[in-house]
Amino acid sequence: MARQATNTGLGKRILLATAIAGTLDIGLAIGETARLGKPIGNMLRGLASGPFPGAIDWGASGAVAGLLVHYAIMAVMAAVFFIARSRITWMRVHTIPAALLYGVGLWLVMCGVVLPLRFGSPFPNHELAAVARQLFAHVILVGLTFGLVAKRDPA
Repeated sequence: MARQATNTGLGKRILLATAIAGTLDIGLAIGETARLGKPIGNMLRGLASGPFPGAIDWGASGAVAGLLVHYAIMAVMAAVFFIARSRITWMRVHTIPAALLYGVGLWLVMCGVVLPLRFGSPFPNHELAAVARQLFAHVILVGLTFGLVAKRDPA
């Protein structure tokens, strides 16, 4: 019975971290897309086009699919962090530094693995401001959020 309660608590923390970090991250992406004068729907359909290449042509349903894909990816990232934290003492003791390092790792995986596999190259924009925004999103909006949620209800 105690194990079930622990798993339920872990699941709740993963969902909470997914909701908060996912919303902060997509909010930044929407703001940046709007700042550049580009259609937000296109950006969201671009997210969906990873697993669903035809989503580019799906209109509003493609944009909704993009939002769902974004939160699904965030849920996986949160689950990996929280499960690792539940099993690695150093991460429990040093949750915030571990979360910030995890954010850096997420950024490295995105630039070094995900984007090259999907688009054949990492982020096309290597300007310092663009890299700073990418790092801010991964390290602060995602990593730090995971750490703060984890610290709120320690495992």
